[in-house]
Amino acid sequence: QVQLVESGGGLVQTGGSLRLSCAASGRTFSSYAMGWFRQAPGKEREFVAAVNLRGDNKHYADSVKGRFTISRDNAKNTVYLQMNSLKPEDTAVYYCAAAPDTLILRRLSVGIDYWGQGTQVTVSS
Repeated sequence: QVQLVESGGGLVQTGGSLRLSCAASGRTFSSYAMGWFRQAPGKEREFVAAVNLRGDNKHYADSVKGRFTISRDNAKNTVYLQMNSLKPEDTAVYYCAAAPDTLILRRLSVGIDYWGQGTQVTVSS
């Protein structure tokens, strides 16, 4: 069993930065690929970024490439999402998730084992 708790969301101006954290409980954190997703009001949840077990293989949605960076620290059971050059269209609730591999996360498919409760990110124009 893994519990995921996101933090770091907030209100920021266009062009600003935020770093989200997702702390995982349990001893099996390093056994999971980790991902970040977001859901804006009235829209479906979408994939943002994913990282493999070791942290050396990363994937990003086209909309965030070059602006967002996913990383993980297995010693701290934490995955991060550094968000730079934020835009109003990045406004959403951001969720972290755990799955056996990054392909499942990228496809937002059945097989995602755990979700966090979400943290709100609001980018003002």
